[in-house]
Amino acid sequence: MSLTLIPAAEAIARFDTFDTIIDARSEGEYAEDHLPGAQNWPTLHDEERVSIGTLYKQVNAFEAKKRGAALAARNISNHIEQHVLDKPRDWAPLAYCWRGGKRSGSLSLVLDQIGFRVALIEGGYKAFRAAMLLDMEQCAARLKFQVICGTTGSGKTRLLQALRQEGAQVLDLEDLARHRSSVLGALPGIAQPTQKRFDTLVWEQIRQFDPQRVVFVESESKKVGNVSIHPALVDAMRASSCSVVNLNIDERVELLLEDYAYFTAHPQQFCTRLDALTAQRGKVVIEAWKDSVRLGEFHPVVRELLTTHYDPVYLQSMERNFRQFGQASMLSPSDRTWESMRRIAQTLVSAPSV
Repeated sequence: MSLTLIPAAEAIARFDTFDTIIDARSEGEYAEDHLPGAQNWPTLHDEERVSIGTLYKQVNAFEAKKRGAALAARNISNHIEQHVLDKPRDWAPLAYCWRGGKRSGSLSLVLDQIGFRVALIEGGYKAFRAAMLLDMEQCAARLKFQVICGTTGSGKTRLLQALRQEGAQVLDLEDLARHRSSVLGALPGIAQPTQKRFDTLVWEQIRQFDPQRVVFVESESKKVGNVSIHPALVDAMRASSCSVVNLNIDERVELLLEDYAYFTAHPQQFCTRLDALTAQRGKVVIEAWKDSVRLGEFHPVVRELLTTHYDPVYLQSMERNFRQFGQASMLSPSDRTWESMRRIAQTLVSAPSV
């Protein structure tokens, strides 16, 4: 017998040593979140889980287990035929399900009987997530962050992208969250990940960073849209050194009109999103902005949004939350173009601490 039950913390420590990560849960559970790189081999599909659960409640556990076993056996057989027949003798997978281990255990037992070296996560996904969040806290404490600050539209995201292309270590939380981290920041037609998925995506990145090198990250609040950043990561960022991107107001307006082109293409969506600012700016101001938007007068609206709303709120937040903001170094791109951001990125990457 070569089936091994391992604690979640050990699975994290050995994560990169397994040939395949197998998620034996249903498609819906997998979509909500899964271990990095995991393949979904459902022991029970979504609709099957529902039917077995109903049978369990309305009849009894014994009848539910019999029916569940028949479905699981059929599904496991399909997985063997589709995914396993070409595997070599020394293939060593890691499997997990939700918590109790029945679904992943059933699959792993068959793989074990074939002769593969199978590891099973004790406590399943639930235990792994708890261990992952603890490991994320430890990773955040080990890393050295350089926080890229700057008022809305100053090109922080563009600079992060340029830094990544120059070979720097970059944690782009807005990209992982699928959101631009403001009232107007939701991306049309793109859903944000679940909180669990976001946590896993962040962990997947920071666990791979070299602690001896700087990690560049944008000055985010505790939430990016509807998802929250791990408190330990927030604390580490807020204690880190800062650099401020200083771009003139005309370039910032043009940058935002480029990055938020879907609002200019769909003015009514812009107006609908502006309604969210009514409590802060007042109905008269918001209605005036919406009238301008309907007339296609986007530049003055964006300028006023920056100078009267975003800039004061941003500066207050930075001074309050980022302890080294007052000693931040200044970064002054000549304009919003990629070439300007690339020059700034090259300067940052060539600094001795990076």
